[in-house]
Order: sequence, then structure tokens, then C-alpha cells
Amino acid sequence: MSDARSSILTKLRATRDAHPLPPPASDFAPIEAKRWPPEERLPRIRRLMEAVHTEFIDATEADWPVVLREFLAREGVESLLYAPATEAGKRLVEGWESAANPTLIPYDRPLEDLKPQLFESIEAGFTTTRGAIAETGSLILWPTAEEPRTLSLVPHIHIALLRTDALYDTFLQAMREQGWAQAMPTNVLLVSGPSKTADIEQTLAYGVHGPKRLVVLVVHP
Repeated sequence: MSDARSSILTKLRATRDAHPLPPPASDFAPIEAKRWPPEERLPRIRRLMEAVHTEFIDATEADWPVVLREFLAREGVESLLYAPATEAGKRLVEGWESAANPTLIPYDRPLEDLKPQLFESIEAGFTTTRGAIAETGSLILWPTAEEPRTLSLVPHIHIALLRTDALYDTFLQAMREQGWAQAMPTNVLLVSGPSKTADIEQTLAYGVHGPKRLVVLVVHP
């Protein structure tokens, strides 16, 4: 570090330490005031997300693997990437017929080994969510080592599992009730729709920087 730069930084630190400024108190009242009745959260989330081309299918805890399989078969999807180490991944396999289409492909090997298949033939990726936010119409994605971001980023279709007992009014409520201050992964995402951009000639295009379709599989009790 140059002498001039060191001198300037020393003076700035001395001024800072001599006149400390406590951070102002945060006023969360405007956000905390945003509330929707529980029965209105899912319709609001659905309305906001459908407005940006998100698709929804409904199922129950007992039949969601079958509902998903039948939906993908109708759409002509032949392959689905999933995380076999997660509880949802295990449940998916249990409810899937071994010879049924689409074919289930486990994310159980290093990315380098999966790359050719991932970028050339896998059509859909399946992930869980940590819930959804009514204020903005957004899913909370929480990538982990067992369920990495790749599953929701690379395939053309992203299937996101959303349980109706994890719906929040605001982002603040979700962070508080889930205890985000205690532990966070390196990558948390709020997703409201499929990937889209209008960088080129202001023409809206889907699927340029991520999945072309986002399908929310809503699991009701």
C-alpha cells in the first residue's frame, strides 16, 4: 500500500472512531402491516405469477408424484432431473412407475459427468421450495449440496414443489419465521416466473438465461 493511501485511510479511520455513528433503528412497521387472510395468499400468488407466464398444477400429498408424471406425459416431456437425496426426491421415486415416461434421472454424480446429458437431452428439472410470498408472488428457492441450483437453472422446464403450509405474506415474515438469521446458504433465490429478457431489440424472449417454463406443483393437505 502506498504511503499516501495509507495516510488517507488512517485519517478516515481516526475520524470514524472518534465520532461513531450508531445505525438508525429499523422501522419494519410498513412491511409488517402487509397482511392477507390465509385463504387469499395462494390465489394472490397464483394471480401474480400467472401474469408473468408461470404455470400451476394442483395435487395432494398423497398423489402429487402421479399428478406430476401425468402432466409431464401430456406435455411430451421425456426426462426429469431430480435430487435423490431429498425427501421429495425419495417420495417422487416411490410414486413413479418404473417404466413410465418421463424417465427419472437422479442428480447423483459430479456435474462434469452429467454435463453432456444435462445440456443436450434433459428436458425438465424438479426442485422443492421453502415457500412462497404473497406480496410479490415469488417462490423461495434454497439450493443445497443435495439439491443444487443446476436443477432449476439449466433444464428448459423447472418444476417447483410448493406446499400450501409454507405461504407467507412478505419476505420479512418468511425470513423471520424460518430463522434466516441463524443460517443461510450461499445462494437464496426469489423466483416469480420463467427466465425472460428483452436485451435484444427490446423483444421479449423466454428461456435465454434459465428455464423457458416454470411450473409450480401446488401440494394441498
